[in-house]
Amino acid sequence: MAVNMGAAVNAYANAAKIATNAPPVSKGAESFGKMLQDAASSFTDTLQKSEQASLQAVSGNADLASVTQAVTDAQVALQTVVAVRDRVISAYQDIIKMPI
Repeated sequence: MAVNMGAAVNAYANAAKIATNAPPVSKGAESFGKMLQDAASSFTDTLQKSEQASLQAVSGNADLASVTQAVTDAQVALQTVVAVRDRVISAYQDIIKMPI
C-alpha cells in the first residue's frame, strides 16, 4: 500500500491545528514572507533617507545632527542585515551537515 505524502502532511497539519488552535501552515509562511518583505523595504527606506541627508549635507542644506542621525540609522540597519545574513548562512550550514 503506497502512502500519499502530501495527504499525510496535510493530515498532520490539520491535527496540529486542531490540537493547538494555531493558524494554518500556509498563513505562517505568508506572514513570515510578509515580515521579510517589510524588513527589506524598511532597510531600503533607511538607506535612501541616509543618502538624501548626505546629499543635503554636501550641498549645505542640512544640519550636522540630522546627517549624523541618518548615517547612524543606516549603519545600524546594515549591521542588522549582516547579522541576520550570518545567522541564515550558519543555519543553512548546520542543516547541510545533518546526516540523512
